[in-house]
Amino acid sequence: MIGIVDYGMGNLHSVSKALERLELEYMLTDDIEQLKQADGLLLPGVGAFPDAMKTLNEMGMSDFLREWAAEGKPLLGICLGMQLLFEESSEHGDTEGLALLPGRVERFAGHDASGAMYKVPHMGWNKLSFRQPENRLLKDVEEGHVYFVHSYVVKTEAEEVLLATSDYDVTVPAVVGRGNVLGTQFHPEKSSHVGMAILRNFGELVTQGGETSE
Repeated sequence: MIGIVDYGMGNLHSVSKALERLELEYMLTDDIEQLKQADGLLLPGVGAFPDAMKTLNEMGMSDFLREWAAEGKPLLGICLGMQLLFEESSEHGDTEGLALLPGRVERFAGHDASGAMYKVPHMGWNKLSFRQPENRLLKDVEEGHVYFVHSYVVKTEAEEVLLATSDYDVTVPAVVGRGNVLGTQFHPEKSSHVGMAILRNFGELVTQGGETSE
């Protein structure tokens, strides 16, 4: 059973429908006691980092998610939900994140080293490049195109948490993870067969438990 964390800032309908298409059992709730009954958690997210953390903190969800991760249970963050897994964000001033993975979330510069401008947000289809194809989240997944919508990007010196990247002037951490804590910057539920394969693999992780690397 996958528990989708409902804190009012996720793309809940499309995520739920994707799990239904994959015939994965799930529940959508904001109730921590109900979420404790799940085998894995999915943390979606659309919006601003500070608003999301404020809501999670007020709900008591932040501490619950940290405890969940510390117990070695599968957790997948999507889009903003992935960014929340990191230590802090500069969006609208510095805000502490869940600190489950090392790194900081910063806005795209909007220009390259030569001063040439590029569009922000990073929106649309971009290709994955695998760093750790052996990770079980990427099992039998092709290095295809996935759908991004984000103005902020994770910056991390911890290369070991980068499972797959994309390029948008800078290296974009597209799939991240360490042990049971995982995330996708793109929307897998909107990313055709590549995204659905990743969600299917997460469903298998939830069912089987264990580490994400072979």
